[in-house]
Amino acid sequence: MSGPQCCSNPPTLNPSSGVGNVEQLGGLNTYVTGPSDSKLSILLFSDVYGYEAPNLRKLADKVAAAGYCVVVPDLLRGDPFVPGGNRSLPEWIKDHGPEKCFEDAKPVVEVLKNKAFSAIGAAGFCFGAKIVVELAKHGLIQAAVLLHPTFVTLDDIKGVKVPISVLGAEIDKFSPPELLRQFDEVLTAKPEVDGFVKVFPKVAHGWTMRYSNDDAEAVKVAEEAHQNLLEWFAKYVK
Repeated sequence: MSGPQCCSNPPTLNPSSGVGNVEQLGGLNTYVTGPSDSKLSILLFSDVYGYEAPNLRKLADKVAAAGYCVVVPDLLRGDPFVPGGNRSLPEWIKDHGPEKCFEDAKPVVEVLKNKAFSAIGAAGFCFGAKIVVELAKHGLIQAAVLLHPTFVTLDDIKGVKVPISVLGAEIDKFSPPELLRQFDEVLTAKPEVDGFVKVFPKVAHGWTMRYSNDDAEAVKVAEEAHQNLLEWFAKYVK
């Protein structure tokens, strides 16, 4: 995960972006948006740049507009990766390993369950996809979406217990099309778990989050993935 693809086009973080509010959930600062009376919740887990990325919050607001209470916890605890900073990505990962982030995510899920949400879905981007797949393996959510995942293995997919959609890029050394095809084969062999795998042509790792709003084609293909995400949750988080 130390290559440039994972860090390309870093966002300009903005703690004031989005129409929601930052609240404490499960001991973490969490961006919360959507109808307060909804009984359906969606968790979004960021890439290495964290929960203040404007495109992530924009998507959270879009998902919220479909009727969900959307929560975006700061699993990085105020320490997103800084390109060119005093730590390389591998050094930064040592402080934010997927196992630790998964443990930090579990109390957030527990809070949502205690709030009597009838169904919970989760989507993760790059680094965040590993946390989602762990939740799916433990049956802690009702549906999962992985977008250009990093660290996700065949064994992870084999262990998934809930419907899962994997949206990948044609140009992605972390989850290349060959690996995604293997994911698809595993899911096809698991009729008890609905699975969907899609490879988006001519796009690179991170395309659903780190696009330029001035690039109409990049926005269009990112929004296609976002629509696929919404369709999956409409099917299974209800």
